[in-house]
Amino acid sequence: MFNLTQIISVTLILFSVIDILGSIPIIVNLRKKVGHVQSGKATLVSAVIMILFLFLGDNLLKLFGIDVGSFAIAGSIIMFIIGMEMILGHNFFKNDPSEAKSTSVVPIAFPLIAGAGTLTTIISLKAEYEEANILVGIIVNLVFVYAVLKSTNWLERKIGPGGISVLQKIFGIILLSISIKLFKDNIINL
Repeated sequence: MFNLTQIISVTLILFSVIDILGSIPIIVNLRKKVGHVQSGKATLVSAVIMILFLFLGDNLLKLFGIDVGSFAIAGSIIMFIIGMEMILGHNFFKNDPSEAKSTSVVPIAFPLIAGAGTLTTIISLKAEYEEANILVGIIVNLVFVYAVLKSTNWLERKIGPGGISVLQKIFGIILLSISIKLFKDNIINL
């Protein structure tokens, strides 16, 4: 049932897509504008969204007549675009955090943590990995997300803008590689 290799793979893939370290500048900016961010609430709302989508995402797809393989291919394309964003520094997906009244849920929990890229990745991962291993990967990432949200100011001082930029580029390349593999594996099955 549990496979350590799958758990590690899923954890790293979701870590790359969620990119909580790359989001530190956004979170710091939100804290300056609004004040306190409820780390626990943001993490809990993200957990509910991601876990519900893990278990109910298939039924939602069936409702629209879409198979998991096709969704995985679409997800791999979105993951590819997110990877390009991370490497090139251009935003293809626009979010306006200034419109949010409660930064804990919008935009931190959704769409920053459990956004379109994360949800697409979760459903895409179901084509390759067991649900139990994906669930563990989600939980591991949420623990990390909570820790980062709680220590954003400290991390900002320690890592610095240059360090955050380097991490973003590294995880962008990893995400591009994963998206190409996911696309290749699922296009063959169609």
